[in-house]
Amino acid sequence: MSDSPEQEYDPGDVAVIGMSCRAPGARTKEQFWDNLVHGRESVSFLEKDEIEADDTLIHNPFYVRACGVLDGYDEFDPSVFGIGDRMAAATTPENRLFIESAWEALEDGGYDPDRITGEVGIYGANNPQTAALYSSPPDRVSVGPEAIERSLAWSPDTMTSNALYYLGLTGEAVTIATACAGFHYAVHLACQSLLLGQTDMAIAGGVMVRLPHPRGHLWEEGRILSKDGHCRPFDANGTGTSLSSGVVTVLLKPLAEAVADRDHVYAVVKGTAINNNGVSAVAYGMAQPERLGACIANAMQVGGVDPDTVSLYEANGFGLPITDELEVHAVSLAFGKQTGTCSIGAIKGNVGHGGVVSGGFGAMKSAMSLYHKTLVPTINLTEVNQEIDFPTTAFVPQRELAAWEPEAGIRRAGITSIGGGGFNAHLVLEEPPALAERAPEAAGRPRLATLSALDDAALARQRAKLKDRLAADPGLRLDDVCFSLNLGRKVMPRRWAAVVRSRAELIEALSADAPRGLTAATGSAPRTDADAFRRNGEGIVPSGTDAQALFELAAAWVNGQRADFASLHAGEASHRVPLPTYPFQPRRFWRKDW
Repeated sequence: MSDSPEQEYDPGDVAVIGMSCRAPGARTKEQFWDNLVHGRESVSFLEKDEIEADDTLIHNPFYVRACGVLDGYDEFDPSVFGIGDRMAAATTPENRLFIESAWEALEDGGYDPDRITGEVGIYGANNPQTAALYSSPPDRVSVGPEAIERSLAWSPDTMTSNALYYLGLTGEAVTIATACAGFHYAVHLACQSLLLGQTDMAIAGGVMVRLPHPRGHLWEEGRILSKDGHCRPFDANGTGTSLSSGVVTVLLKPLAEAVADRDHVYAVVKGTAINNNGVSAVAYGMAQPERLGACIANAMQVGGVDPDTVSLYEANGFGLPITDELEVHAVSLAFGKQTGTCSIGAIKGNVGHGGVVSGGFGAMKSAMSLYHKTLVPTINLTEVNQEIDFPTTAFVPQRELAAWEPEAGIRRAGITSIGGGGFNAHLVLEEPPALAERAPEAAGRPRLATLSALDDAALARQRAKLKDRLAADPGLRLDDVCFSLNLGRKVMPRRWAAVVRSRAELIEALSADAPRGLTAATGSAPRTDADAFRRNGEGIVPSGTDAQALFELAAAWVNGQRADFASLHAGEASHRVPLPTYPFQPRRFWRKDW
């Protein structure tokens, strides 16, 4: 993460150390990235009997049966959070998805909420209309504790405080209402809080579930919704976009602290800016190039970023010629006369317009592009709109998959989000700093790897997912994997542990149907004498680092003892690495009565 341990970092830089994404056609951020790399469009074209609303419109010749369908929008695994079924049904789908996504972002970053001692701020945006469409709670004459609790579970205002509570954290909780710019505003406020020292880590995100779901839209001339359901950014034949749903959350921490804590860094937030068009707009809610351009320029100025070093611009990109022209004009004003070129793209061609999470889709795309050093194609772009005078600007539409080789020598991306009501927001991201050189991992040294889950079925899924991850990424070091598992996962009742000396041994242990060798699982682990172990305030501590001492620790932990795994990794140079997150077992929950 640094060229040397003494390297200094800009005090305004914020690291993205964990990410979670669910989008049309993608349950995970890895599936999301794979769809982008292969240029897949994830907008569905529905049959009439699949549409759960709009009965009076469905036969209208201008009704478009296109929708970015979110798989599992009505499902939830409340048991992980200690939430009862009745409360789960009362909670809106956006609240539920946000809680799960925040959990995944923490785990992806390698943090167990039970071990976090600092303040964690949660900032999120949702669609206030969703709660009303899910069904408002009754107006009670007498409001008892149960009614209040359910109303808070339903309320869009309490989405972030619900996540803070059910994750077991303390910190700020801010739910944001800034229309379709919500995700960007959440990141902006999160970064400000981190840099002011008000929080130690922050979760920022946005979630949109369009209800009823799935459904199409009615095309109207000159509006932002597409005539045929396809979004064609920068295309001469574009007629707008389709609507979609999803959730994106990111885990943030000041970069210098992330490096010191050996966190995994996907990207760095260099600068953020927000503004509103106010009375300067041609019409209320319409894009205003000068104000949007000022917002983009301000984000670069805040981060000390020269426009010549930004080589990817992820546009808001509605796919409507007039709005695309205005946006390119705005970003050209912000960038000024450049000596280099900048790739321009827009993700709405892939997933449609996700409302408050649309900026999150663009930010996720950009962060993954930086991380993989790859530019992905803007799909549905077949005939570039000649009214957008690209040849006189620095911007070149990204139409093919390509290695990202920046002329300036550093990879940076700007991501714009625009919300109805005049909201403008811009983020500037930079590629992660280089990892410090480390000595090769000591061959043959025994290591302890642990997993836990609520039940045996979930534990089996955990093992299978980790085995697949290890097989797919031979570059993962065993010491990093064990460090991330032992300290970055919440401890649950059903447990599994293995003492191994190599990745191959860990893969073999994960594959075994029954414990063998130095492997232990709940219900079959050897009994241990709990009084024989040394203890500190965090639990039992290992008596040594040899295989037998580690296995005795593993057996005691599997049998329910608390263990101080931090002492096991003291003095190591292990890093947190992203590993499979908890395998939620979602069930359908839908409110039928209060």
